Amino acid sequence: MSKFLVAGVTQIETIVRVDKIPVHYAPITSVSDSIFTEVGGDAYNESLALEWLGDEVTFMSVVGRNQDLGIINPPDRKITLSTEYIIPQMNETPTEVVLYDKDRKQQIFEDIKDLRDVVYDMSMVTPIISLCDMVVLANANFCRPFSKLALEHGKPVAVNIRNYDPEKEIYNEDFLKPAKVLYFSDDTLTEDPYEFIDRMAETYGTEIIILGQGSEGLILFDRSKNLRVHYKTVKTNEVVNTIGAGNALFACFLHYYMENGDSVNAIKNALLFASYKIGYMGTSNGFMTTEQLSQWRNLIWGIK
Repeated sequence: MSKFLVAGVTQIETIVRVDKIPVHYAPITSVSDSIFTEVGGDAYNESLALEWLGDEVTFMSVVGRNQDLGIINPPDRKITLSTEYIIPQMNETPTEVVLYDKDRKQQIFEDIKDLRDVVYDMSMVTPIISLCDMVVLANANFCRPFSKLALEHGKPVAVNIRNYDPEKEIYNEDFLKPAKVLYFSDDTLTEDPYEFIDRMAETYGTEIIILGQGSEGLILFDRSKNLRVHYKTVKTNEVVNTIGAGNALFACFLHYYMENGDSVNAIKNALLFASYKIGYMGTSNGFMTTEQLSQWRNLIWGIK
């Protein structure tokens, strides 16, 4: 078990299943069990996954001033996140609407409200960061001081950059430079994926880079192993909804990587974890147990 400090966005997500993206215009479309609303956000989802896997998580986030924090822990969920460090200081909680189709295409509409203007009270962070094993961040504006504080305390930093935008690379340097582990999605990537990884690794000296490629799998870069390899997806479940799969994969990788530093074993477990996750609706549902992970890993790769 590792101790993680996770800081990032909490948002209200509405997920809508559509026939095809782009959506064909119709005045009204009525389909049963096609719209699902719950709490989400990269860091929120990652915190849930890490807790599920048995780690100790301190989750730090911000929400709207009038937000009922009871929605963070719905009564039908088996695990609970502490809301002690979720601060209600925004005008409203960020929201997101995601359209997705059977071909795994997504179209996302987000409204981050006044998130860019929020400043987190770092006096609460210092005593906690000194006790954690790793700091996991989203690249939200209020998370910038966390990366600096982690470096001051000698703590490894992992960052989910999500969608890469070359025009925002300078904006993200506060996260790219200190990160030991970086996760990207290739959804908006316009350059060759291997050249992109090489450029990131050379520019920032990153030890581990994961580039998620959706249904095509992912590329893992590990500097210490002199490794840059593509892994295909695995199948443990029928695809229901791929939203949140990247968060699940990233969290599972960090869980196992922190156990013994074996990135290959960690990424294989992470692929399994994400493959099971996409069989469930909602970004925070459908997590494999460690026992299931072990069974599937042995079945597919023969790892004992």
